[in-house]
Amino acid sequence: MTDSASSTSLLGRPCRRQALRTLPAQEAHVSAARHFAADLLETWSVPTSERDSAVLIVDELAGNAAQYGHERMTLLLALDHDTLHIVVTDSGAAVERHRPDIAPDEHGRGTGIVQYLAQSTEIHQTRSGREVRASLRCSP
Repeated sequence: MTDSASSTSLLGRPCRRQALRTLPAQEAHVSAARHFAADLLETWSVPTSERDSAVLIVDELAGNAAQYGHERMTLLLALDHDTLHIVVTDSGAAVERHRPDIAPDEHGRGTGIVQYLAQSTEIHQTRSGREVRASLRCSP
């Protein structure tokens, strides 16, 4: 884990604080990502309602990374004045959007939840996997 108040961030722009955690891309490690985010955001004095939204975003993104990633997932949290950036990367391939073998009421709500809670979201396919970014306004 890295927690710094450096002037440059892993996002490529200045930020006040950032932390990075890499875990195996397995369902058993989603709760570790969630607890890491909750504890860290409490330490950073992020207000409870915004912290709860951020933890839910982390839970959904880590859950997707655990389901579709192959080896590892990485969680980056970066606090930039009034915006919290949540970035989850995994080593998986692009996700197929429609799977007829899975009932629509069982899966597929996570992305909608993230889009509802976050001010912005981005999904990028990289050479080594997938990167999902969500930004959330907060007032620490």
